[in-house]
Amino acid sequence: MDNGALFAATAPVPLPKYSFKGIGVILLHSKTLLIIKQRTSHLLEQYLSGKSIHYQQVLALALPVFLEQAFILGINFFNTALISTAGVAAISAVNMVDSLNLLMTTILVAVATGGTVVVAQYQGSRNQEMVSRSTEQTVAAVPLLAIGLGVVLILFRDPILWLLFGSADADVFSNSRLYLLGSVLSYPAFGLYQGCVCCLRGVGRTRPALALTLITNVSYVLLNLLFISVFHWGVIGMAVAVNIARGLGAACSLLFLIRLDDTLHFDYRGALRLNQDILRRIMYIGLPFAAEQVFFNGGKLLTQTYIVALGTLAITANAIAWSIIMVLQIPSNTVSQVAVTIIGQCMGQRQIDDSRKFIRTFVILSSVFYLIMLLLVQPMLPGLIGVFNPPEQIIPEVRRIVIVTAIAMPFVWSLSFIIPASIRAAGDAKFSSVVSLCCMWTFRVAGGWLLAIPLGFGLIGIYLAMILEWAIRAGIFLFRVKGNKWYAHHLID
Repeated sequence: MDNGALFAATAPVPLPKYSFKGIGVILLHSKTLLIIKQRTSHLLEQYLSGKSIHYQQVLALALPVFLEQAFILGINFFNTALISTAGVAAISAVNMVDSLNLLMTTILVAVATGGTVVVAQYQGSRNQEMVSRSTEQTVAAVPLLAIGLGVVLILFRDPILWLLFGSADADVFSNSRLYLLGSVLSYPAFGLYQGCVCCLRGVGRTRPALALTLITNVSYVLLNLLFISVFHWGVIGMAVAVNIARGLGAACSLLFLIRLDDTLHFDYRGALRLNQDILRRIMYIGLPFAAEQVFFNGGKLLTQTYIVALGTLAITANAIAWSIIMVLQIPSNTVSQVAVTIIGQCMGQRQIDDSRKFIRTFVILSSVFYLIMLLLVQPMLPGLIGVFNPPEQIIPEVRRIVIVTAIAMPFVWSLSFIIPASIRAAGDAKFSSVVSLCCMWTFRVAGGWLLAIPLGFGLIGIYLAMILEWAIRAGIFLFRVKGNKWYAHHLID
């Protein structure tokens, strides 16, 4: 072999032509990513950290709550689409009864939220003994209330349905009777599960709360698929599914509290003995909120009667539109729930400046999330509506309702819901309840009737009245939070 051939065989392989340029690009990207990371961390530190709470704690709390909300609202969307396969009468019946179910379950959630606030404030003050005792009383009180509500609804089922939905078609009304009975039987299990989950949120333990939510709601979806799609049981299948799923959720909640929990230190014997002092603190927050929910969702229930008067197609259009709107609310509902825990813990330590800072941040975040969701959902809207297999004549109205509501939400929803949730966590429950009730009945109930029936706007008129109510509430609560009275309450010793 000559020297040339030897050189050719042993010469090093040349470096790629652009290797140094590639390394430079990689270094530039790495530096850019580092700068972005540093700036993001600085912004989070500036807006989501306080004297006693770091932004990493807030994010750790928010992620499981977000996933929980995504599952709950996503499952509601899925179940509405699933029952729509059973026909217009079935989806109309479920939508009507669920408006009544919402009224009852939000009363239970309101009392459980009172437990969340009390537990969060004791957690903020580092009083572990009272955290445990408050948990026991919450887990006892909510199911007891659920039993009482259930008995009333079972005894007066037909008169209530006739009063609210007597003008509905016969097949819609028949399905409503069956579904209401099945739903009511699941209330006690729902109350036990909800009391446990709310107390876990109060101490920031959102992961087990998420796990319990997944167990309850995923089993609900699977059972609905089995009973509705496979067995074709329709409304009865949905009622059976909700009872089994909530029963499973309640059983898992008790098992977790008694055997697996290492934070709340739940003692079932303590739950069997009612403590008037702790219950008074829970009810101080829970009862005004429950009263608000009764009149607030009672007003929504009354507007449902306007929709029933507009006909079965209007009921179906409302069910579809509201299911899509609830999807838009997933991130902002997360912010609202996180706000209760964070503000409650801040107020437990009397960190007023931190509370103001977090309220401002949460309102802005919620509005930004709504804008993002609007941009994401708008191009997918025809497909989302199509999931429900709606009659062709209601599709334009559903699209119009969703778009109008979605455009308004970033500007009025956050102020009208995040602020009252936050000041309620500070103990300012009565003011937020009174304002919510007055606005609800003056603008949404009366205004909805005026726009929908006499002025002839139909279903869209009810939604326009709702947006007006949000705007009025937003202005009042913004004025309240700028003052000093909302944090002048002392819920715990």
